[in-house]
Amino acid sequence: MPETLMQLLIGRQDEIHRLELLLKEAREGRGGALVLRGEPGIGKTALLRHLDETATGFLVIRASGAEFERELPFAALHQLLAPVTRRLPELPAPHRKALEIAVGLDTGAPDPFLVGVAALGLLVEAVRERPLLCVVDDAQWLDQSSVKALAFLARRISAEPIALVFAAREPSRLPELDQLPGHSLRSLGEPEARALLAAAVRAPLDERVRDRILGEARGNPLALVELPRTTGLTGMAGGFAQPDSVPGAIEQSFRTRLELLPPPARLLVTLAAAEPIGDPGLLWSAAELIGIDKAAVAHADALVEFGTRIRFSHPLARSAAYRAATPDERRRAHEALATVTDPIADPDRKAWHRAQASAGPDEQVAAELEISATRARERGGIAAAAAFLERSAELTTSPARRADRVLAAVQAKLSVGDFDKAADLLTTVRTDDPSQEARADLLRGRLSFVRRRGNDSPTEHLLSAAARLAATDPAWSRECYLDAIEMGLLLGGLDHVVEAARKAPPADESDTTPAAVLTGLIALVGDGHRAAGEILRPVVADADDEVWEGRPSLGFMLATELWNFDTLHGVAARAVAAGRESGSFHALPIALAMQATAKAHSGDFGSAMELISEEEAIADATGAAPLVYPRLHLAALRGRREEALELFASVEHRMSLSVHWATAVLNNGLADYPAALEAAKQAVEYGAVGTAGLALPELVEAAMRCGEPEAAAAALTSLQERTQAGGHAWGLGVEAYARALVTEDESAYQEAISLLDEGALVLYRARAHLLYGEWLRRQGRRRDARSALRQAHKSLSDLGMEAFAERAAGELRATGEQTRRRTSKASDQLTMQEVHIARLVADGATSKEVAAKLFLSPRTVDAHLRNIFRKLQLTSRRQLRDLPDFR
Repeated sequence: MPETLMQLLIGRQDEIHRLELLLKEAREGRGGALVLRGEPGIGKTALLRHLDETATGFLVIRASGAEFERELPFAALHQLLAPVTRRLPELPAPHRKALEIAVGLDTGAPDPFLVGVAALGLLVEAVRERPLLCVVDDAQWLDQSSVKALAFLARRISAEPIALVFAAREPSRLPELDQLPGHSLRSLGEPEARALLAAAVRAPLDERVRDRILGEARGNPLALVELPRTTGLTGMAGGFAQPDSVPGAIEQSFRTRLELLPPPARLLVTLAAAEPIGDPGLLWSAAELIGIDKAAVAHADALVEFGTRIRFSHPLARSAAYRAATPDERRRAHEALATVTDPIADPDRKAWHRAQASAGPDEQVAAELEISATRARERGGIAAAAAFLERSAELTTSPARRADRVLAAVQAKLSVGDFDKAADLLTTVRTDDPSQEARADLLRGRLSFVRRRGNDSPTEHLLSAAARLAATDPAWSRECYLDAIEMGLLLGGLDHVVEAARKAPPADESDTTPAAVLTGLIALVGDGHRAAGEILRPVVADADDEVWEGRPSLGFMLATELWNFDTLHGVAARAVAAGRESGSFHALPIALAMQATAKAHSGDFGSAMELISEEEAIADATGAAPLVYPRLHLAALRGRREEALELFASVEHRMSLSVHWATAVLNNGLADYPAALEAAKQAVEYGAVGTAGLALPELVEAAMRCGEPEAAAAALTSLQERTQAGGHAWGLGVEAYARALVTEDESAYQEAISLLDEGALVLYRARAHLLYGEWLRRQGRRRDARSALRQAHKSLSDLGMEAFAERAAGELRATGEQTRRRTSKASDQLTMQEVHIARLVADGATSKEVAAKLFLSPRTVDAHLRNIFRKLQLTSRRQLRDLPDFR
């Protein structure tokens, strides 16, 4: 029953055509990725082999996931890039170092951003000679670090001569690959299944036997080949016990073939299955150690190919071989492999084999695994660290040490998004230590926050941890209460959290500012802004205070609530610097969004767009959803009605508070005061720290224009409570022009303009000039009105606040003065990403440098530059540098 590749491809013409098209487009410089999905045996590996054979003129590099190697960080990426690592010296030094650390050629902690960028750079260097085909089989078993890096590559090769093809079992839990173009292989239809069976079984077949094979195989190509081979045609005719699933039937087929092997050959196959990287040197050293002669190869070569790399005939053959082995046989294999693995070159793999060889608790092995977890974490392999710690805990004899290791494993599982496993591990924690119990509560709080299931409240777990620690660690207890309040600000239920936090241990003289922030927040919620201001003002005024280093979002919210512009900018800038240094996929996007929002409110729309573009590039690179609130702030302030309304309509309900504020600002600019008033009331009614206060001056302005002075006066009082508590020029200036609107006191307008004279407050100073000019015109003082309105119109036009600028122009026309139409800026014609690229290039960055910054390939950057030049009618980078919008 000969088996050929073409036989297994019967019925796969559509898939072959799609793969050939992928190669054709890659040859033409239009790269792409494809994920082939399907059950085991459905034909994914056969299609990859066909692709391999037909990729003439391509450099082909390969990797394969291994079930027993999923815990080792960047293992698959290392496999894939091994043939092109000679080009590492051509990469920029930071990229080269990040990649060398990731694949174990250097020590240290790799920047997770740079690993993906460096891998892309390495492949770009490789395609200078010829197009590139990257083939990744058994993707369902890829390690987490490699999955993220490869998914990043797949989204960044559209302008490169690179084709990247994955094969993954269905179902698989790989959300990163789910976002890529995919194709699910279905079972063969009856005509194709009959044709494949006829090609595989040359002997005449009784119709009843043929129908039974077709029925049991259910259109699975490998099953059609394997079932007759191992069960026998007589067995098929007489009936046999069949597993419930086709993959189970195929695996049973391989197990049956294994049972026919002599014991030395079967042990050799077990050893090969336990050594996932396919290194023949390791395999034969381990085989020699346990007394397996090379003569065993002759019996096993139908299942395993013993060459320059050890390869099984099919992935199911490997898993069948490993599972069919007895526990003692598996332990012997791992023990031998641990013995021959170099402790210097590959200490983590050695520790892992030792762990698999352990029959019971072993503190020495547990300690080695804990050390391996630390190394993995330093290399960015959090998933690997979690697996090492979990196995370390299983082998630990001391209950206290075991609890520590389980808690560390839970934290690592949470970091990589394995929430179900984290929850399962948490149920195994057994301890009487208050500190460990508190850590468990904090982890339950984090888990509850990310899962949001049922009535499980994250804040309740934080409050439980705080209460546990009150007697033994008062300072940590207060930190937990502060964390609970911060979560209450985000999720709601703040009053209940603050009531519980009143029981926090009293602060002593050695306490740092977190205790003051806790006391201030309790006062803010319970006693109002005047009581809280004395406590919070000095802490909020210091953007460099250590409390904001760990809680930048809280610092940003409180700076907004107390209208402190310096701290708003300072906290955001510090968070961006820390995010860049850490390379955190979680921290940096949040920090960029905060800084973009702060830049928008300072009138620096170009920098805001640049930061938003960078945040969106990270989101796209990681497969996350971009943070929308900085775009809402920018759209509202720019005042482009259609563009803004389209954005507002696309936002999820949970962002409705920011949408209400943005709608109020937009409509105040458009002079649609009833719409602005309704939106501002909704934003203020929500009562959220930060955004609700930011909506108060919008409410004052809209209410006065709509003839609702009582509503305006009430909003002014609330605004004054905040701005007086903060005592900063931003808040005091905005309060002054809001007061002027309510009282019609000319000196209050002048006070506002004076207070808002700082350069960073130019946007609010321009609005103050507009309001003052409008008031002067209504007082019949046309000459004075023109002066104020000219200043407002010029500033608002220069800033790009189009709605407010048009409102100022209308007021000027009402005084009898004609205004010039706003001159279009070069940046108005570009997308945010194009603005970002243009600004970087204008600063002298090369395409390679821009590519690294935005996680793109240099060819993609050049394509964007061509679009920019076409839109702006430019022909060179020098001309771009001469445009004032990009300097």
